[in-house]
Amino acid sequence: MAKVVLLLGDDISTDHIYPGRFMATVLPSETPKYAFADYPLNEKLNAGQIPPDSIVVAGENFGCGSSREQAVSALKGWGLVVIAKSFARIFLHNAINLGLRVVICPQLEAAEGDELEVTEKEVINHTSGKRFPIVPLPAARQAILDAGGLIAYTRKRLLEERGGY
Repeated sequence: MAKVVLLLGDDISTDHIYPGRFMATVLPSETPKYAFADYPLNEKLNAGQIPPDSIVVAGENFGCGSSREQAVSALKGWGLVVIAKSFARIFLHNAINLGLRVVICPQLEAAEGDELEVTEKEVINHTSGKRFPIVPLPAARQAILDAGGLIAYTRKRLLEERGGY
């Protein structure tokens, strides 16, 4: 179980997640400090007050706008999980390729501070006692996400093909 640390609405753009004024910083080791730079959550993240696997809940079309990969790497750097009613197409592909844990849950009802559990088929809100079905990713995309991203997935597949060498 993990807590919801940020509740957002619809159409949260990559500029909300990783403001364009920080685009000169592109290294995955440096991008996390600018995640949600214009939100109070940023200070908590940078102060080490938010544990990994904490949850950001959003509405429809999370990650819309530009295709900046830094928005994903900034969230992954903190180990955040994003549960949204839907994701913008490019953001979703970037999230899968970089191994950011994302969950599509169109009916989710949650508030900041709620305790959520994500299973293979549903999100359980332990605070309200309600359960919400998730939309599963296609098996191939889920395998990439489970491996930690496209590079890790490819490395794993190559090692398996070569007998572990």
